Amino acid sequence: MTTKSEAAKSRTLKYNDGATQFRQRLISSILSHRPLLLRNIRSDDLDAPGLREHEASFLRLLDRMTNGTKIEINATGTQLRFKPGVLLGGDIEHDCPIGGNGRSVGWFLEGIFPLAAFGKEPLQLTLNGVTDGASDIDPSVDYLSSSFIPLLIKFGIGVDDDHPPPVLKVTKRGAAPMGGGSVDFYCPIVKELNPIDFVDFGKVKRVRGTAVSCRIPPSSAARVAHSVKGVMHRLLPDVWIHTDVHSSSGKKRKSGDVGGCGPSPGLSVNLTATTTEGVCLSVECSMNHNINSDSGDMMQHDQTVERKNIELPEDLGKRSATLLLQEIYSGGCIDTSAQSFAMLMMCLTPEDVSRIRLGQFSQYTIMSLRLYKEAFGVEFKLRADDNGGEGSDDESDDGFGSKRGGGQTIICSCLGIGYRNMARAST
Repeated sequence: MTTKSEAAKSRTLKYNDGATQFRQRLISSILSHRPLLLRNIRSDDLDAPGLREHEASFLRLLDRMTNGTKIEINATGTQLRFKPGVLLGGDIEHDCPIGGNGRSVGWFLEGIFPLAAFGKEPLQLTLNGVTDGASDIDPSVDYLSSSFIPLLIKFGIGVDDDHPPPVLKVTKRGAAPMGGGSVDFYCPIVKELNPIDFVDFGKVKRVRGTAVSCRIPPSSAARVAHSVKGVMHRLLPDVWIHTDVHSSSGKKRKSGDVGGCGPSPGLSVNLTATTTEGVCLSVECSMNHNINSDSGDMMQHDQTVERKNIELPEDLGKRSATLLLQEIYSGGCIDTSAQSFAMLMMCLTPEDVSRIRLGQFSQYTIMSLRLYKEAFGVEFKLRADDNGGEGSDDESDDGFGSKRGGGQTIICSCLGIGYRNMARAST
């Protein structure tokens, strides 16, 4: 017979490849109530082995969101033992690290979203740090608001009359690398999620976007918006780009919010295409520029920017519009960056079949599928679909290619584990 200690060891999620999928593994550990063991965290890095500052900060945030969590890190930081506790929710404020060893606010929010609705109380989270300008590695707040928030609502979070729906609001902008921004995220609690059936794409009916500029000439945001519309107006007339210009540290507004932005300049744009079936596809781009630094880390105030290598606002607009067209061309009902999040939520639904149409899988999504199978025992059924959904014959001549011009899409279906929020107070 096996003892309790041996049974606990067999339930432990063990990985020897270091910090790969760091957030996803921690999230899966909490939701599956299984301990986690990570070994060889950057053990081959002789200069800076172990956990990075942003990873340690994420662990501190999870510790504040839960009760009873135990975290053990060895002396070199190359091994992590994580025993999950119970999610609490409530009011939490957290400072995200900035500079070369930091990540943006979006990196933290992306890891918190799957946990937010399963606490004892609604989550009211305030994060301070970089909100924009790091879209090449981290999602921006605008992207998460236009892509992830609608997915939360589709899974039944905030659809009842007891609590308002999830809200993600920027109270102060902060461009990379020095940050200085602030974000408020509210998410109600639910007893369980709703199954999802999201396979009809429809036709693209409108494009909305936001061009954000911090501490650069206000005309730059307008130039980005004009460039985007120059591409999109060839395909449909309903295109509107909002320009959000911040040129100073800001003053107190009548609403009580503090406007303005942080000390770093930045320019970025977020675009969202909406279809007749309620599909929202979002992309984002931020201005590329080379930083003169010996270490390559963006953490000094006195860094200079090579003007010859700064991306023009017109090029930024065209690049973002092209990325949006590529996302539409792929034919998925959610954008590529949200695939792993949607599949995790599908695993947690009641014991019923959930379906969703996706385009080409990213490598991160493939790794996530393997993780979900190990942590939750959920296997996805993947079926290639060449037709692109119902009515594709009638829509094949649509300007946006409603037959999913990319050709083959994938219908993903799974049976949920029936996850219930046991921390929620019974009424």
